[in-house]
Amino acid sequence: AGQVKAALQVFAGGACYGAMATTYKLAYAAGFTSAQVVASQAWFGCLFFALATLAGHALGHRWQRMGWKLALKLMGLGALTCLTSILYCYAMSVLPAPVALTLLFQFTWLGLVWQTVMTRRPPRPLQVVSALVIVFGTVFASGLYATDLSSCNPWGIAAGLLAAVSCASFLALSGQVQPKCSQAQRGLIICGGAVIVSHFICPDFIVSGVLLQGIAPLGLIAGACGFFLPILLLSMGAPHLPAGLTSLLAASELPAGLFVAMMVLGSPIGAVEWLGVAIILFGICISQLRLFPRKTPR
Repeated sequence: AGQVKAALQVFAGGACYGAMATTYKLAYAAGFTSAQVVASQAWFGCLFFALATLAGHALGHRWQRMGWKLALKLMGLGALTCLTSILYCYAMSVLPAPVALTLLFQFTWLGLVWQTVMTRRPPRPLQVVSALVIVFGTVFASGLYATDLSSCNPWGIAAGLLAAVSCASFLALSGQVQPKCSQAQRGLIICGGAVIVSHFICPDFIVSGVLLQGIAPLGLIAGACGFFLPILLLSMGAPHLPAGLTSLLAASELPAGLFVAMMVLGSPIGAVEWLGVAIILFGICISQLRLFPRKTPR
């Protein structure tokens, strides 16, 4: 039961990321740059965790001291997730959206590579089959099957693949760094790392006046769905699951993303895309089969 609950938490965390592509598109349409979107995502994510920490303090949860090595590890997690946003935003801006999305989705099998490196054991056959099914479904769900690949920007392709690597790294490591403190404090330190990295690409975010130009509502959504909720849900679920399984469950991002795009942007989803979504969800189900033990006959 504990692992099933953890699996649902990671699945929900992955689904939260689904709102990001639509948020990016709305921000670009409003005239904001990818650097401004990533910075707003980091700052608002930090704000949410700061408010949660203050609320926890009011309820009696004291700030826990931790060593600088542990704090640096948490900030490193924040740097990784911010780097994923930076690379993915860039890939989205120079590549057709289906290509950028499919490249990012290579994190599903890269998570199994991480698991193999960390445990020095090969992944379970079910996990390998699940990853293959999910990647296959992504080709149809993202619309890659109908996209001209001949003129794709090579730098965009490199950024998309690096985004997949950093995303897989974040998902694999998020369950490994669990200090003895509240989830709010943990998330605040992680987002602190993200804010620092965001300053390298958008150093004038606070003083530029962009907050008064209408990015705040988009920043709230990006901060909540890109940082606050996924970091919270992954920190609760990921420690109880293998790293590879975490990345497979986070594939819920694409079905959720298509649904959000359909509801908010009115993006049409064809029968082939729905088939791709069904294949992805089937692949995620395959990865979960071992969580449900077979009943032995009496």
